[in-house]
Amino acid sequence: VQLQACGGGLVQTGDSLRLSCAASGRTFTSYVLGWFRQPPGKKREFVAAISWSGGGTSYADSVKGRFTISRENAKNTGYLQMNSLKPEDTAVYYCAADTKWTRRESDYDYWGQGTLVTVSS
Repeated sequence: VQLQACGGGLVQTGDSLRLSCAASGRTFTSYVLGWFRQPPGKKREFVAAISWSGGGTSYADSVKGRFTISRENAKNTGYLQMNSLKPEDTAVYYCAADTKWTRRESDYDYWGQGTLVTVSS
């Protein structure tokens, strides 16, 4: 499966942004969709994951209550709605897919290119 993430940009503290991840090549519903991010100078970290049908979700503690992961299987697209953004959310955001339910970066076999989110204070 090929993934393409988009929707990043420069926003201010407290603003909202929605990232999209478009999938192609294989049956989208065969894959768990994950979002990860890599802040400047830091390692990539888990943000959120959503199950094959969308019925199950998981979030990093740092984004719980502010970010919402979703997917539209009919459109082969996943989303990450980010509200109440903070400067510490500044990072390159990546979408990823795997057939297993997992939060572990090393488990994900398919990755999109990153999209940069910058939150100014």
